[in-house]
Amino acid sequence: MKESLLSVGIDLGTTTTQMIVSRLYLENTASPFAVPRMEICDREILYQSEPYFTPLRSADTLDAPAIEQILRSEYEKAGISPSDVKTGAVIITGETARKENARQVLTALSDLAGSFVVATAGPALESVLAARGAGADCYAEEHGVHVLHFDIGGGTSNLALYGPEGELLDTGCLNVGGRLLKFDKNGTITYVSPVLQGCRVGEKATPESLAPLLETLVQALEEAAGLRPVTALLAHFITDKTVELPDAPLVFSFSGGVADLIGKEAVDWLRYGDLGVLLGAAIGRSRLCKDGYVLGQQTLRATVVGAGSYSTELSGSTVSCTGAEFPLQGLAAIRLRESEERADPEILSRAIQKKLELYGDAPVVLSMKGQHSPGYSEILRLAEGISMGLTTRPVVIALEQDMAKALGQALRCHMGKETPIVCLDGLHIPEGSFLDIAAPVMGGTAVPVVVKTLAFS
Repeated sequence: MKESLLSVGIDLGTTTTQMIVSRLYLENTASPFAVPRMEICDREILYQSEPYFTPLRSADTLDAPAIEQILRSEYEKAGISPSDVKTGAVIITGETARKENARQVLTALSDLAGSFVVATAGPALESVLAARGAGADCYAEEHGVHVLHFDIGGGTSNLALYGPEGELLDTGCLNVGGRLLKFDKNGTITYVSPVLQGCRVGEKATPESLAPLLETLVQALEEAAGLRPVTALLAHFITDKTVELPDAPLVFSFSGGVADLIGKEAVDWLRYGDLGVLLGAAIGRSRLCKDGYVLGQQTLRATVVGAGSYSTELSGSTVSCTGAEFPLQGLAAIRLRESEERADPEILSRAIQKKLELYGDAPVVLSMKGQHSPGYSEILRLAEGISMGLTTRPVVIALEQDMAKALGQALRCHMGKETPIVCLDGLHIPEGSFLDIAAPVMGGTAVPVVVKTLAFS
């Protein structure tokens, strides 16, 4: 029997703000005689907003009331209210994440999320959402090839590398995008991104005068793709990291607003008041497109489709949730090493307490690998060490192995009925990432979660 969740994705991008409404279908894919395995088996897009230019009060400040008005009107057009939505993501991407009031804007918009999970996207999550929204993972699996996907937006280019089985291998992000420069209708520069050098507000620009800058931006993309020897230029444009390339042929895939403009030389270069048209044409002439390329199933909408349809995953086959109020948001992941997991309770508790010191009073999730088919004594030892070490409330545990129900019951014996305990499995939560948890679904047998990196440091 299938169950469905209404999901909303909201993308506050450098150039555009968009919203999408999806329905996610959940199903138990295990046999009748096996432990249940809940999975998202299908996705249906119900509504897509038009792209709006992201409202700004100034070059450094977002217009929060205007953004809120746009999104409220889109909820009305979609025929839904925030309380109808059970999961999804509100993400802020590219240059927009650098605006002075970006964090405050997300906080102000949180009431539009109803009870669903809110994720602010850092470069890694944004790369994955855009690539999956564009279908790069499916293309890699269907054709048995390595795909390097570029989502080229207004402020950044997000890279995602997929292997021939559709598996994510790496992500990266470069400060390369269409709105690093903005112009008035006469071609006078009105904005220069801090990542650029040699351009000044008030200067008159032409396609000819911008050619060296475009060559530089394209060269950075080519170096990231392994089409040129790596120089200091690439390091200048890297936001956090670039991808580690495999020793195998690559198919290049594109999405983002600039993707729609690749190779379109005849379009008025000032049409959008930025570098987008010229950058798209330059990429079309570059080594990236020399031997053919793949245009994403979604281009301009790739990130918001990913946010609305692919940001959510389900916990594993056994869960234990008692006493917690959902959603739980922004849980910082502290991850134990396997040697610490297997240590005696005293050593295990000290390892947890040492990691807790790094986060103060912030809510945390204890991330662990866990054990395959652990014995009763192992469950009790682990529960004793965790109960001694975890002083946070609620207690949230995320394991890779399917042992959450047994561990949750053992923790209940140690920590008492008053302590909220959420124990999930089938999840890999890396150290330094964050977890959002929505209310249990399908009779409490699965929990929707979003594993995220934050846009703000």
